Amino acid sequence: MRYAFSTLGLPGTPLDRSAALAAAHGFDGLELRAHPEEPLHPASPTAERAAGLRALTAAGVTVLGVAGYARVAAAGADEPVLAELRALVRLAADLEAPYVRVFPGGGDLPEAAADAHAVRRLRAAAPFAERHGVRILLETHDSHRTGAAAVRVLDRVAHPGAGALWDVLHTWLGGESPAESWRALAAHLGYVQVKDVASARELTPLGLGAGVLPLAEVVAAVPRDGWLCWEYEKRWYPDAAELPGRLARGREHLERLAARASSGPGPAR
Repeated sequence: MRYAFSTLGLPGTPLDRSAALAAAHGFDGLELRAHPEEPLHPASPTAERAAGLRALTAAGVTVLGVAGYARVAAAGADEPVLAELRALVRLAADLEAPYVRVFPGGGDLPEAAADAHAVRRLRAAAPFAERHGVRILLETHDSHRTGAAAVRVLDRVAHPGAGALWDVLHTWLGGESPAESWRALAAHLGYVQVKDVASARELTPLGLGAGVLPLAEVVAAVPRDGWLCWEYEKRWYPDAAELPGRLARGREHLERLAARASSGPGPAR
């Protein structure tokens, strides 16, 4: 199992500092939040991208994914969404990252209309992503928070340049068990975002294992060579504890879950 964490937990932190924290606490990679308030984003100049990659390489840390904010199921014209997708893919390619995260963002659209937007745009963008060695991952989130909802889109896209990012909080909030989410997403899965919270009504981030999410079942479902990325949403919950003090225990908790899964009979897949 390989481990990463999202820079959403370290808002505005310089990239070399994030990379040093990852290396010091045994994380193999970072998921970089690609927002203008962060060190790197789609408008960052080439020189800044190259410097960022050098800093990561020097620390022995890879970029697992670029976490973008494109909303592929949203109402409106296609071209602005496709331009945003292309910009995210170029940033990921420059950082040697295999994945770009996008949201559904279907809002209050009827299910069929939201699905159609997402399918059309991902079909258009997936070949471009594949040519750049990148895969666009639709996160289980907002209008398509379950694996069943995401796979409605991805089965129709049916292109290796598009896949799924399993956010375990949203599938849980959507009423799916980890086994159900795994069965839906396995053929499309890029990686898994893990986190923990106190309840469905109290979403302030907690240390891994301190909340109610079924992380043991999730980890048991993920292939042993898969990636687990801890998305600690400090940016949205400023009163949450600082992430650096929780990194070591978080990785150790994931390792214990992975070791337990490896020693058991394993899930039905």
